[in-house]
Formats: sequence, structure tokens, C-alpha cells
Amino acid sequence: MVAYIDRVNVGFAALQMNEDLGLSDAMYGFGAGIFFVGYAMFEVPSNLILARIGPRLWITRIMVTWGALSVAMMWARSPESFYVLRFLLGVAEAGFFPGIIYYLCDWFPQKQRARAVAWFMTAIPMATVIGGPLAGFLLGLDGRGGLAGWQWLFLVEGLPAVILGVVVLFYLDDKPEDARWLRDDEKAWLVREIRSEQARARERHQVGILAALAHPVVWVLGFINLVLQTGSYGLALWVPQIIKGFGGLTNLEVGFIAAVPFAFAAVGMVLIGRSSDRSGERFWHLAVTLFVAALGFAASALVKSPLPALALLTVTAVADLGGRGPFWALPSRFLAGSASAAGIALINTFGAIGGFVGPNIIGVMKGVTDDYTGGLMLLAGIVLMGALAAVWLRRARTLAPRPP
Repeated sequence: MVAYIDRVNVGFAALQMNEDLGLSDAMYGFGAGIFFVGYAMFEVPSNLILARIGPRLWITRIMVTWGALSVAMMWARSPESFYVLRFLLGVAEAGFFPGIIYYLCDWFPQKQRARAVAWFMTAIPMATVIGGPLAGFLLGLDGRGGLAGWQWLFLVEGLPAVILGVVVLFYLDDKPEDARWLRDDEKAWLVREIRSEQARARERHQVGILAALAHPVVWVLGFINLVLQTGSYGLALWVPQIIKGFGGLTNLEVGFIAAVPFAFAAVGMVLIGRSSDRSGERFWHLAVTLFVAALGFAASALVKSPLPALALLTVTAVADLGGRGPFWALPSRFLAGSASAAGIALINTFGAIGGFVGPNIIGVMKGVTDDYTGGLMLLAGIVLMGALAAVWLRRARTLAPRPP
């Protein structure tokens, strides 16, 4: 949750920061998205390092450096310094999310994995549920202590990552074998289950690190993740300004209203992940949520009345984020060990590209048309292509579980 707050708090900071730094809509969209360029460049190497030295040490390193750079965002003084700091923030955080997905695969058997991932990823919408009102409050500190409100925002919201990085160093267990809170028989059962699944994946697919990076299914999953992230970051990094455009709202009110779609999305993620685990079905859960998200983006582009628009943005957020649990349960069906670390990192690298594309689409179209309609319609088309890719993957049956 802290990671996602530090990624998207720039969307709330923009309510004041854009004017102070002289950022146009297109410039803000580029700066918001350039985070993901640095993130994508270092994603695979970072996850391979994590697999080699262990999650505890590497996640600590990631969190402390990204927290420090998030705080450093308060010293941006020009468009150029804004771009550089956002890029470095992406470099620092590279490998965190795929590292956690890789980590969860060592702790949760396949039957429970979509639910586990969904619970973990509720942090994404909850970051806005908590971060939105907090951002509105911090923006209200404008002028206190000689700092602008957006500077207070980066200072206060960046420090928890540094503190939690230290907590990780002392409390995170690398593997089930290291867990002091499990009995010996529980450890033995869990290790046996996970290793058995990994052995079956290796036996069935025989995918090594290089093969994982070139595997067509990894690339299709990467494209689907690109679509997911294009939609979610296009929404998350612009929704405060879209809501501000409703008119007559303070920054604190914008923060509370922006939390509404993501509060519903958190509940939706858990329910959809639970449904996917209970049925054992992944592909249709993913395809249907993407299709609904595409309809939501298109409909919200055409509706101008605030309440219906907010309702449609809520449906869009639930659908776009709801497919994450089923989606991230798919790679471990055919990847294991270092190949899993590499494949998951590559899939998430595609997602980082989507994180760059989404905000830029909205920013460029808003700059050209002075309206959000064109950008939201483009996002709808991109998300629809992801739904079709999920259907194709289902028909290809490459990831279908082996019959007993």
C-alpha cells in the first residue's frame, strides 16, 4: 500500500504542483509515466537478484531507496527535475511487485494463490482509499513551515517506506522453512506442497530462465498486463483531476470522492479472487473483468454528469483491478524457480510500459482536446484488446492444468 501511495500520490500533488512547476497536461502525463521507464529497465535484473540473495535483504534495499527518493520529490523545482526524480523513483522500486508475486508463490499452493494475490493487491485500491483523504489534508498544509502543500505530501508519504524497510529486515521470513510462527509439521507440509507443484511445472513445461524470457505465453501474459496497467494507471493518476473538473470541490473533498471507486474495487478484488480459486477457473474471470472495464471506460467518457460519471468510474475500477488475482495465478502454472522470477519480472515489465502509456494517453488527449473523452475512449479500446487476448489464451489451453 505504501508503494502504491508513493507511485500515485503525484496525481494529488498535481492539483497544486503543476502550477508551481509550470507543467502542462502533457508534461505532467509524461512525468507521471516516466516512473515506469526506469521501473521497466531494471525489473528483470532486480528480480533475479532477489531470487539469488533472498527477498528479505532485497526488499529492504528496494523500500529504503524508494522511500528516500519519494521524499526527495519535494525538492523538484522544474519540469526537468520532476522528470529525473520520477525516473529514479522507478529505478529504485523496480522489482518490488514481481518480487512479492515470486515470494507469494513460495508460500501459497496453487489452489489458494489467486485469493492470496487478490488480498495482497487490495493494497492498490486501498492506497487511494487511505491516500486520497490524506493527500487532501496534506495539501491543506500549504504554506506551513515554508513548504507548499504538495511538498508536505511527498515528505509525509515517503517516510513510511524507509521505516517499513527496516521492519522487513528484521521480521520477514525468506522461506516457509524459516518461519518461527509455523509448527514443524506445518512447515514440512507446505514445503512438500510447493516443491511438488514446482516439480510438476518443470516436468510438464521444462522452461528455464532464457526459455521463460522467450516463451510466447509469457509475452501474451505480458501484453495482458500492459493492458491492465494502462487502464489502472490511466485512471489512478488522473482521477483526482477528473473529479476536480466536476467543479466546486476542495482538495480534501476531491481526496474523499476519489477514494470511492477504489473502496469498491478492494472488495471486488477479494470476491473475484475467491470465486476464481473456488472454481479453479482463471481465464474467463480475467476476460470478463477486462471486457466490463472497457465498457466502463467508454461509458464514463460519454457521460458528463458528476454522479453517473463517478458510478461508471467505480465500475471501471472494480473491473480493471478485479482481474489481478486470477491473472497473477497463471504464470506459476508453467514457471518455477529462477525461471519464475525471470518470467514474472518480464510480465511485470510489460505492465510498467502500460504504466507509462496510460497517463500519457490521457495527458496528450487532454492537451489536444481540453477534454477527457478521447483519452478514456482510447483506454477502452486498449483494454478491450486485453480481453480478446485472454479469450485467445483460454482457447490455446497452454496453461490448462494437467489432467489427474
